[in-house]
Amino acid sequence: MTQKPDKMPTELIDRFGRRVDYVRLSVTDRCDFRCVYCMTEDMTFLPRKQILSLEELHEVGRAFTELGVRKIRLTGGEPMVRKDVMSLIENLGALDGLEELLLTTNGAQLDKYAPALKAAGVNRINISIDSLDEERFTRISRVGQLQKVLEGIDAARAAGFERIRLNSVIMRGYNEDEVLKLADYAMDREIDIAFIEEMPLGEASDHDRQDTTCSNDWVRQVITDKYELVDSAERTAGPSRYVQVVGKNSRIGFISPVSHNFCEDCNRVRVTVEGRLLLCLGNEHSVDLRAILRDPGKDFNDLKQAIVDSMAIKPERHYFYDKDHVQPVRLMNMTGG
Repeated sequence: MTQKPDKMPTELIDRFGRRVDYVRLSVTDRCDFRCVYCMTEDMTFLPRKQILSLEELHEVGRAFTELGVRKIRLTGGEPMVRKDVMSLIENLGALDGLEELLLTTNGAQLDKYAPALKAAGVNRINISIDSLDEERFTRISRVGQLQKVLEGIDAARAAGFERIRLNSVIMRGYNEDEVLKLADYAMDREIDIAFIEEMPLGEASDHDRQDTTCSNDWVRQVITDKYELVDSAERTAGPSRYVQVVGKNSRIGFISPVSHNFCEDCNRVRVTVEGRLLLCLGNEHSVDLRAILRDPGKDFNDLKQAIVDSMAIKPERHYFYDKDHVQPVRLMNMTGG
């Protein structure tokens, strides 16, 4: 698939006038953890033939960058468990027009890969960590080892990425008493942290999400009781709303899809590991890119045209917990973290 189209838009604009310049690209549905908000305990993963090859993932990334996308975030599952994933990362990092190559990871492989990721062109890394208590960390991740993640965070810091951010999903009954502990850990290391409301994607196997979801309004108040926070106009590629902690170098972000809809300025789409282009995290509007990639009668021009056409079905917003709208049934590892 090498043909380059003669006439194509140089940017992606949806029907609400929003420019899409950021793609979250899932490279695997597999993970070495089994976090309670992301997977069921006994997961069935996709057969190899159903997932995009590394070459196909690169073609998708190239198509998007030629259509004006400037940021690609690699997600999973856990991206670093994909065999030979570094070859994909190196090739994506060399794409013309790409300004930022980002990675979301559980951190457990960073002690091995952090320097190579930096050399391959990864600018910023988000590392998931939901508890600093070893027993509780294992309860949330089911199989993860806290020490490996802490070592991975240290390795990322040593590698010198432009920015490192911790991601923490706060859940009532699991870790709501660790908000300050996690914030302090990040601030002590002069890295950022984002608190994320649990997203109602799929059926969690051991809890009802409506019982465990903590509003970020509550999380912010907990932090405000100790620190002075100043709202920041600074934005990154994603939906975080940041505050600056007075006297500290770290930022604290809040990702609040349940309590504060942030869809009005959405600039993102997602590609699942099976090649499904999702136009919205909380809706099922999608386009099958895998079918185009594997159709011998179609070429690179067709792939790009399908992406351009998909802007017509990108919905205005999601409707989490709205009984009048169909809720997504896919789990987060199938969606792309």
